[in-house]
Amino acid sequence: MKLPEMIDLHMHTTASDGTDTPAEILDHVREQGLELFAVTDHDGIAGVEEIRKIREEDPEKSKGLLFLNGIEFSCRDDEGKYHILGYGYDENAKVMIDTVSIAHENRLKKVEERLKFLKEDFGFTFAEEDIRALYRNHNPGKPHIANLMIKYGYAQSIEQAMKEFLNKKKFPNVYIRPDVAIQTILESDGIPVLAHPSYGDGDQLIVGDEMDQRLSRLVGFGLRGVEAYYSGFTPKLCSQMLQFADQYDLFVTAGSDYHGKNKLIEIGETTLDSVSEGSEKLHAFLEYVIESGKAY
Repeated sequence: MKLPEMIDLHMHTTASDGTDTPAEILDHVREQGLELFAVTDHDGIAGVEEIRKIREEDPEKSKGLLFLNGIEFSCRDDEGKYHILGYGYDENAKVMIDTVSIAHENRLKKVEERLKFLKEDFGFTFAEEDIRALYRNHNPGKPHIANLMIKYGYAQSIEQAMKEFLNKKKFPNVYIRPDVAIQTILESDGIPVLAHPSYGDGDQLIVGDEMDQRLSRLVGFGLRGVEAYYSGFTPKLCSQMLQFADQYDLFVTAGSDYHGKNKLIEIGETTLDSVSEGSEKLHAFLEYVIESGKAY
């Protein structure tokens, strides 16, 4: 089997905190010459459903291009923060629909609390019209509020808005737990993968024994893969994750974490070309999703 070489399995649309619509993502993916891509919006599947609809209505628009449905659950428990990717799941599975609904409600609650925090701690207020527009986003999050702060002159950049203001508000109990996310994906016939594994909460960098302990725990929950190729990883971090993938017999994936204008990352920017080591676990993942029909 000839496997796709140009891939990106981690990108976001306007259905979460990206700036490209699903239709625009599809256009950009073709422009970049990708052969396989996945949309992994935060805590929601509306972007995936829109991509699927476009492909069904106009097959020529994505001829020769494989699509793999995805999602990225924002998770936390007593041990830390995690982002769990899910691939190839059944979008109609009740457990997936129920968990997505809970995650969506969590996002709305955090938006409300963040707006209250900005007003009470910093005196930042916004017009009701802009707040209503904020809530019209399918799954609003920190980047949406950050852009609103820039509009009002409260911050000069998304990075400043996050670091100096938004990240100071913590939500230890308003998250999906990683074990719940992993089980949701597995029970929906999907593949749970740890996104950008070395990155934890804020500027936290997880490596060595700490990463070993984290992976051991998540594998115990049913984790099946790690995103070893990632736009923000150095070759050394990529190599470490490839070694852990071998140690725990995990699939490997590659993703850019593209958010359109909300991040300085391009589609297809996965570091896959910058690592010289073998990627057998990535090949195994690609073979599995293609042979099983999950990527089509």
